[in-house]
Amino acid sequence: MPRSLIGPTLRERRRRLGITQSRLAAEAGISASYLNLIEGNKRNIGGALLKRLADALGIAVDELDGAAERRLASDLEELTGEPLLADLRLDPAVTHELASRRRDWARALVRLHRAWLDRGRAVNALSDRLGQDPFLGGAVHSMLTQVTAIHSSSEILENIEDLEPAQRRRFLGIVSSESARLAEVAQSLTAFFDKGHTGTRSLTPVDEVDDFIFDRDDHFPGLEEVAQDFRAAAGIGIECHESALADYLQRVHGVAVSTRPSTHESRAGAPRPATFDPRSRTMALAESAPPPTRRFQLARLAVELFRQGRAIDTEIAQATQLTTDAARQRTRRVLASYLAAAVLMPYEAFLEAARASRYDIDHLARRFGTSFEQVCHRLATMRRPGAAGIPFGLMRVDAAGFTSKRFPLERLTLPRHGPACPMWAIYQAFLTPGTVVRQLVELPAGDRLLFIARTVDKPRPAFTAPRRLLSIMLACDALYADQTVYGDGLDLSSSAPAVPVGPNCRLCVRRDCLYREEDPIVDA
Repeated sequence: MPRSLIGPTLRERRRRLGITQSRLAAEAGISASYLNLIEGNKRNIGGALLKRLADALGIAVDELDGAAERRLASDLEELTGEPLLADLRLDPAVTHELASRRRDWARALVRLHRAWLDRGRAVNALSDRLGQDPFLGGAVHSMLTQVTAIHSSSEILENIEDLEPAQRRRFLGIVSSESARLAEVAQSLTAFFDKGHTGTRSLTPVDEVDDFIFDRDDHFPGLEEVAQDFRAAAGIGIECHESALADYLQRVHGVAVSTRPSTHESRAGAPRPATFDPRSRTMALAESAPPPTRRFQLARLAVELFRQGRAIDTEIAQATQLTTDAARQRTRRVLASYLAAAVLMPYEAFLEAARASRYDIDHLARRFGTSFEQVCHRLATMRRPGAAGIPFGLMRVDAAGFTSKRFPLERLTLPRHGPACPMWAIYQAFLTPGTVVRQLVELPAGDRLLFIARTVDKPRPAFTAPRRLLSIMLACDALYADQTVYGDGLDLSSSAPAVPVGPNCRLCVRRDCLYREEDPIVDA
């Protein structure tokens, strides 16, 4: 496992500013010899000392602690798994050095890799349409039929001079009608291949939002303060009831909250948990939405309206990773959800309850009136320096293996594109829907982790629609397992058996794995 990058980054920044070790040590309240050990990567630091050093150098903590480099290294490791580069035998162990010493080159490689994936997916989507879409097959067959009819009628009209007037009119009618049909099919094909209907989209906005969240360690102190201020202004205690949120919206913002009947949802198509009309100032909650979802939607709207959403605007304005309007819009939704979670599960109270219950997700969901997924998300944000919870990674996939949410750990690379190891608990959870699956795993490098996964049901538009299951997984270092209820009954000793897993098949060196679906491209 690569060592922390704080030391080299600290030394490089200090020298660039022309600050001596003794001066920086004095400003941070430590000895020059201790600072020398830190810069030599012989002491790991964090919390208040890390912040004092960052403040003295005039940089953000996340820039100093190497979060950006770790993210770059993670993205580069995924690049080493591309079959196109298999013959180069790229060494994943070099990614941390490249990310720290050649950051611009690393970013360039990652950007090119994403663009290549984007183009490849667009080509595959269009190829699927050309080869498999029934509309295209029918349209091409229709065009051939119409062209044949026009050609045959034209030959008759051209070569047979003594046609009766009635016959000539009949063949001219065929040419006219078939030409009109051919034009209609051509217009349909043009609309089908219109850019807005190709069914492909750029991956860039999603990647930019991921980078923005990773660089901030999925923790936003400014938003935590806003959530606390909102609770005080709205007069909401630890118990945040739906009625209290609805009363605040009506009293302060003139928003009337109503319930939308299920019959309307069926007519409208795919159900939405809530809809807000800013012109009529009405918020309609889906009758079928569970109470945690209703409360979350109310809290989200309330914090978006609180102080006109200036806190979210500030975070987005400072985010250099967000270069497109699509990325900024997506980030706005993500931060609004973060704020809503911070309102429903206030940091101090939630962390205290998490520790007291030993991170029992179901207990926390009942305690704060939230869902299993909402609690998992909140646990992954407990990263306040000096008052942090267990560092959890988070991942969410659907039954097809598509990853829709990911927050990796330093020792666990979660795939950005494509599935992870098929042995992971996040996939095993689909075998027993609604049941928590725990798993003590060991990665090829020897790192041991605890996986906690469970499926959640999402609304479907009608009874005839298939069940929509998603799987949520939390992951943490096995060293923290005994602090959770999910470690009870497990042998957590270093010699205890653990499930041998890898990151994914292409990057896994376990060549004798019976669950392997792809050949590895890395050497053991």
